Amino acid sequence: MLAVSRAAHAAGVRVGMRRGGALLMAPDVQLHERCPLREADALQATALALLRYTPQVALAEEGVLLLDIGASLRLFGGIRKLCTLVAASVRTLGFTASLSCAPTAQGAWLLARSRGGRSLTIASLSRRLARLPAWLPPPARPFRTWLEGIGCQTVAELRRLPRPGLQRRCGRALLDVLDAAYGEAPEMYAWLAPPPEFRAGLELFDRIEHAEALLHGAQRLVQQMTGWLCVHHYAVERICLLLDHERGRSACPPTAIDIVLAEAVWRGDHLLRLLKERLGRIELPAPVIGLRLEALQVQAMAPLTDTLFPEPGGTSTDRERLFELLVARLGADNVLRAAPLADYRPDRANAWQPVQDKQRPLEQRLPPHSLPRPVWLLPKPVALLMRDHRPFYISPLRLVSGAERIEAGWWNTTQVRDYFIAEGSDHAHYWIFRERSGEEGELRWYLHGLFG
Repeated sequence: MLAVSRAAHAAGVRVGMRRGGALLMAPDVQLHERCPLREADALQATALALLRYTPQVALAEEGVLLLDIGASLRLFGGIRKLCTLVAASVRTLGFTASLSCAPTAQGAWLLARSRGGRSLTIASLSRRLARLPAWLPPPARPFRTWLEGIGCQTVAELRRLPRPGLQRRCGRALLDVLDAAYGEAPEMYAWLAPPPEFRAGLELFDRIEHAEALLHGAQRLVQQMTGWLCVHHYAVERICLLLDHERGRSACPPTAIDIVLAEAVWRGDHLLRLLKERLGRIELPAPVIGLRLEALQVQAMAPLTDTLFPEPGGTSTDRERLFELLVARLGADNVLRAAPLADYRPDRANAWQPVQDKQRPLEQRLPPHSLPRPVWLLPKPVALLMRDHRPFYISPLRLVSGAERIEAGWWNTTQVRDYFIAEGSDHAHYWIFRERSGEEGELRWYLHGLFG
């Protein structure tokens, strides 16, 4: 479709001008050759993104998308809110759109091809359609000269013409369009069938040398993936953003940004936050000329929670998203969680592993403990002094529990220890143990943990 920008229109450039005439009116104007293939790709990408608002999207002629939103109005808060969301999604993709709403799809098509607007009833739609040019419907355009010759200027005057004569002159297609627009004939459309797998690409307009500048292009791809997830009722667990570099002698393989989610999501805001953090930390080996986004692992969308009262402190999903954001910002090796191991020795009964690693390193069944364990375990036991045959730490310690003997580790480091809970003069409790050295039964006392 031919179009001019606002600046070019203000300079006097109009649709239908020859190249020389346009350059004469505005010497600095930039002329771009029309590419039908790119137009089709852009329309397909926009349709895929708008599937998040309704599963019924149809590709119509002359770059028009038809959305059946009858079942989506209550979900998105009414017609005004829905139109605002659709317009925002189209702008995010880098396009502008003329939005219109009508009780009939053909009526909405005609309004969109003129000035747009909303008509929520057949009566208001009829009044709007009546003022449109008579040659606006595609079947009437070849007969524009004839219509102007007989003084037929509007759609209302076109409908007042005798139907048999109009059909013989212009064909049955014109009557079908008018009947469908006014709701006097049924409408049938082939709704868009989304692909079974999501893979979308974007060719950049320039060579990008800084990774942070790629976020806008990634946002466009995430918009498309969100629509694809919604129409399939999927939630994504793993995505991969591929950064394509220049080709030729200095070609290098694409840079892959792989994001694994602890909780599957279907909205794009959380994914964009993770991509922003990852793009801010990456160093590009070469300029980027294109982006590709793939949904590598998906699952069925989980139903809404049936909990009457919200979980205090946020839900488990909120916590998982926080962990994912920290991993994207700090790296997987710097965000760890405690993973208990099946070992009787206290200093070997726990390990640290990445918070996103769902596989525990060892069996999770822990040995039973006869005594409570302290929350704060020292990284290395501290040898205690002996005063009056009693262990001493700040003050003399008094044993307040029986012994818990731990004798394990014969395969690498043998430990023969008796653990006690001790109390100091300030009533603080400590976890201490005595260890036999094997030399004449000598006892050695150590501090290993502190109770809160």
